[in-house]
Amino acid sequence: MTYKGIAYTVIPNRNPGHLQWQFQIGDEIKSGKTETRLELLAMRRAELRINRELSKFRTGNWPAQRIFWHDGIR
Repeated sequence: MTYKGIAYTVIPNRNPGHLQWQFQIGDEIKSGKTETRLELLAMRRAELRINRELSKFRTGNWPAQRIFWHDGIR
């Protein structure tokens, strides 16, 4: 899936009722778990985290590095 140009994945965890999400911005890989059976809720949590990480980049709190989107370098 893609949100704001960032590719992310949501997959089932080995624990029932838990889903894992993961995305990468530059060299940083962010991942997390959501306790839910609803994939849409886990997708929303991943998108909220993407927003948080992108806001760090926009405000200058992100380490100096290139940001790679799924379709190339911007």
